[in-house]
Amino acid sequence: MTLYGIPNCNTVKKAQDWLKANHIDFEFHDFKKKGVTAQKLTEWFNHFGWEKVINKNGLTFKKLDKEQQAAINSADQALTYLINNTSAIKRPVVEQNGKAILIGFSEDAYQAQLK
Repeated sequence: MTLYGIPNCNTVKKAQDWLKANHIDFEFHDFKKKGVTAQKLTEWFNHFGWEKVINKNGLTFKKLDKEQQAAINSADQALTYLINNTSAIKRPVVEQNGKAILIGFSEDAYQAQLK
């Protein structure tokens, strides 16, 4: 299992704490340091939808002016934006056996998918 995120994100910390408390082994992929590929983002877009992969509630997206936000209106635009701004990826993303299964953190969703 791989948990994708950034280490100083509170939501990522909650997910890590939940996984540890439930004795679920995982590898952490810091996409601020290790990056994320276009192929990986495309896989997540195909699973969750590109609109869900962008963290529109985060500071990185909110710093954009309204025109810049509005210009991110397709998977191709989102892909370019997220490759250059990994902090704008909704996090964490959990993959199991190389397949995306969860995005964000919800204790109920983790309980349902991982227990």
